[in-house]
Amino acid sequence: MKHTRHWLRAPGPVSPGMKIGLLGGSFNPAHEGHLHVSDVALKRLGLDYVWWLVAPQNPLKSSTGMAPLCDRLAYAADRFEQHPRVIVVDVESALGTRYTIDTLAAIQKRFSEVNFVWLMGTDNLMGFQRWKRWREIARRVPIAVVMRPGTTLAPLHSKAGQFFAAARARELANFARQKPPALAIIEGPRSSASATAIRAQTGWGEALFRAIPA
Repeated sequence: MKHTRHWLRAPGPVSPGMKIGLLGGSFNPAHEGHLHVSDVALKRLGLDYVWWLVAPQNPLKSSTGMAPLCDRLAYAADRFEQHPRVIVVDVESALGTRYTIDTLAAIQKRFSEVNFVWLMGTDNLMGFQRWKRWREIARRVPIAVVMRPGTTLAPLHSKAGQFFAAARARELANFARQKPPALAIIEGPRSSASATAIRAQTGWGEALFRAIPA
């Protein structure tokens, strides 16, 4: 039986006015690049926490080579939840949602007094217009883009980038409380880690799963 949004328990500390970043993805596997985006956002945007929303299946990606959700969750939690402000969340499975817009709407309704920020890399911004009801996502929550290695601001010339043309934030300290649509581009040290490279180099799968403590 699918749970309703009212069932969703807070995965960590939640209080009125808190600023929480949402980093969605397959996390197949979670890696230092995800932690880098989270750490940069925590520091530059003054966030209290970042929730990693581990998706059962990204609608825009093939299921081929996708590790089981339980393994991806365990791997991410085992290696990265030692960070005091990163929380690995199985929210889409709990809610029974598939698309970001539905997941986001449910989270905002359940935790209506929290200021959420959607986090992504510049590579995600380029394809943002392919997301279901992406304009509605942009009108729901401020979006912060952390620059990734080998990327430029070319995504700002995409359809999604043009949508944000008048919404670029000039000040980051209170970005989480800005009325959307709002876009922040965060520069700084860049991490080159990628899930694709890790899968190719390490044979991500059973060998790594066996390394996760029971």
